[in-house]
Amino acid sequence: MNEDIFRAYDIRGKYPLEINEEVAYKIGLSYGSYLQEKYQTNTCVVSMDNRLSSPMLKDSLEKGIRESGCNVLDYGQTTTPMNYYARYLKQMPGIMVTASHNPKDENGFKFSFEKMFNARGEMIEDFKNYTKKGQFLKGSGSFSQYDMLDKYLEYLRYSLKFGQNKRKIVIDCGNGVTCLVARKIFSKVNCDFIIINEENDGTFPNHHPDPQVKDNLKALQKKVLETKADLGVAYDGDGDRIGIVMENGEVMPIEHFMILMIRDMFNQVRNKKFLYDLKCSKCVKDEIEKLGGEGIMSRTGASYTEYETYRENLPFGGELSGHIFFRDRDVDCGSAIYASLRLLELLSKTHQSLSELCQDIPVYYRTDELKFPTKTEEEKFLVVDKIKDFVIKQKYPYVLIDGIKVNFTNGWVLVRASNTGKNITFRAEALTQEGLEMLQKIFIPLIKQELETEI
Repeated sequence: MNEDIFRAYDIRGKYPLEINEEVAYKIGLSYGSYLQEKYQTNTCVVSMDNRLSSPMLKDSLEKGIRESGCNVLDYGQTTTPMNYYARYLKQMPGIMVTASHNPKDENGFKFSFEKMFNARGEMIEDFKNYTKKGQFLKGSGSFSQYDMLDKYLEYLRYSLKFGQNKRKIVIDCGNGVTCLVARKIFSKVNCDFIIINEENDGTFPNHHPDPQVKDNLKALQKKVLETKADLGVAYDGDGDRIGIVMENGEVMPIEHFMILMIRDMFNQVRNKKFLYDLKCSKCVKDEIEKLGGEGIMSRTGASYTEYETYRENLPFGGELSGHIFFRDRDVDCGSAIYASLRLLELLSKTHQSLSELCQDIPVYYRTDELKFPTKTEEEKFLVVDKIKDFVIKQKYPYVLIDGIKVNFTNGWVLVRASNTGKNITFRAEALTQEGLEMLQKIFIPLIKQELETEI
């Protein structure tokens, strides 16, 4: 088994080279044994996304889990937030077969040991070491099939209170597994909706299902303008990331969505602390402090964002990638569809457009999240370490929450190893365009140079 498939908050790799039925079976044996030995739990939830390899991987995974003596509650094909909701309902851990927003030839597993919250960091490292030892339990666990779709649909909308201003929304399912539920949920709320790329097709024939890549939003932008819609939303392959297009066809920065949500709930919540990941623009921190609250910066990763939001009992947490967690009304399962509904609810109570609501948010000059491919998992960490050495030598101020974030008077730079692929990610922000260009001129050639050195 290739150890590189064990990432910071999931297991992920190419199918069938790195993730295949044999690997899934072994992961199942290990997972079922680990739950019983370390968490005294003998039952778990299992479901999958719609990738072509997911049914075979799920069958092999479940076989391994059951042969360890652990029982399986199979929910079939679901979004990842639905898998989380099933864990919440049953108050037990679970595992989701998915590679989220990654390319169609990849797959993997998101899993928990402690009921709802996904394994992360040292927990996954310990599970990897346990798996490598291969000393698994033997038994004969039971298998049961469940369906909680109706309960989930009611759960998504029960706390919403729409105003009188009915809005039009375009929804791009990206042929991912949100196709299962999007039409059913939006037909029950006060809106007009149009769905594109609704065929449930794990080959993702129309575009790659990652809404944080602007090229993947072109069809949505076109449809929003063509239909004069109030907004458009796009989901990733497993339904836990959101991308947003405003009525004018422009892509809405996720940070602006976060700010609108924080503004909307600020006077309704007792805890005035809100979480954002270190990739987010400074405008999030500025806005929270302007309102009189406190911003908490965390490392990147949905598993960390979700857990820290819960641990600190925060009403809201979000990250640049489009993972959003609401806790101001009830426990949220990280659903991109629910995030859409909250934005629709906000718009239903005003006559302002999305672009008008965002007009007073401070604008800084920033890059998109740039990715630099590496040959191996090890290489990306080595290159980030070299960047750290450079920063320390230059005596620049920095933080090491996740990779290295370098702070300057006029902006910041972030260089980190991606947790979901063999990439180094880079993002920079500055008060001026000239300042942004200067930061890029310092760090981008340095990253490329170190990559060439490693090769």
